[in-house]
Amino acid sequence: MDLQTLKLKMDQAHYIYDETLATVLYVALKLGRPLLIEGAAGVGKTEIAKVMAAALDRDLVRLQCYEGLDESKALYEWNYQKQLLSIQINKDDSDKAELTDSLFRDEYLLERPLLKSIKSEKPVVLLIDEIDKADEEFEAFLLELLSDMQVSIPEIGTVKANTIPFVVLTSNRARPLSEALRRRCAYLYIEYPDMEKELAILRAKLPHVDDKLCAQVALAVQQLRSNEAILKKPSIAETLDWAAALDALGVKELTPDALRQTAGFILKNSEDIAAMAQKPTEECSCGHNCGGHHHG
Repeated sequence: MDLQTLKLKMDQAHYIYDETLATVLYVALKLGRPLLIEGAAGVGKTEIAKVMAAALDRDLVRLQCYEGLDESKALYEWNYQKQLLSIQINKDDSDKAELTDSLFRDEYLLERPLLKSIKSEKPVVLLIDEIDKADEEFEAFLLELLSDMQVSIPEIGTVKANTIPFVVLTSNRARPLSEALRRRCAYLYIEYPDMEKELAILRAKLPHVDDKLCAQVALAVQQLRSNEAILKKPSIAETLDWAAALDALGVKELTPDALRQTAGFILKNSEDIAAMAQKPTEECSCGHNCGGHHHG
C-alpha cells in the first residue's frame, strides 16, 4: 500500500488527518515499526488503531492495560481445567514424563492478545492501549515482542511471529515511559483538534447535523477546553455525542437553555458542570453566552 492509497482509505473511513500523521502512519507500516502515540485522554489515539485496521482490512486485537497487568492476561495462560481433566483420564498411564510433556502443548494454551496477534495466520493490528497504566515490569516484558516480534514461553520456548502485526501503543502520559520502549517505536504526539479540525470531524462523522449547529458546538467545545476551571477536558467522542444529542432534540441553535439541558453529554462530572455555569466563556457565534449564565 502506498501513501496515497492509505490516505484514500482514511478518507473513506471519514477520518480527519493531517500530512504529518498520514506520513508517520505510512512509514511505520512500511518499516514494520511499532507506533507510540501520546496525548491527552480523548484526543483520538485509540481511533487511529481502529482506522488502520479498517484501512488495512485487518482484525483489531486490543490489549487494555491497567496496573497489575501480567503475562497471564496479556500473553498466555494454561487451560488448567483441561490439563486436570487430561491427568484424570490418563492417570493410569505408565509413562508419567510423557503425560507431563503432553500437558504443555498448544491445545492447552489459551492465547491472550499478545500471543494471538503474532500467531495469527493473517496480519492484525495490535493495539496496546494506555501502556502508561501498566507497571514498569510489564513495559520491560514487552521489549522482546517489540524488538524481535517473538515471545518466550518457559514450557515451550521461543514463539516467533507467523505474521508481523502493526503495533499501536497509546499513552496518556500518566507516568514516563522508558527510553528502551521509546527507541523501539516510531512516535506521534496528538493534541486536541483546533476549531477547524473539530468542525471537519463533526461534518465528516455527523453529516446530517445542521452545519450552523456544528460550528456552534465546535466553538463551544474549544472554549470549554480553554477554561482552566474545567478539570476533564471534553474529548472528540464527547463532542460528537453532544452534537448528536442536540440534533436528536431537534435543536438548530446552541442556546444557553440547550447547553444547560445537554451539559451531561459534553461534561462528565458535577464539578465541571458547576464550573461551566460559574465562569462564562466568551460569547459564541450564536450570539449567546453559551458557556455561562442563561438569560432570565
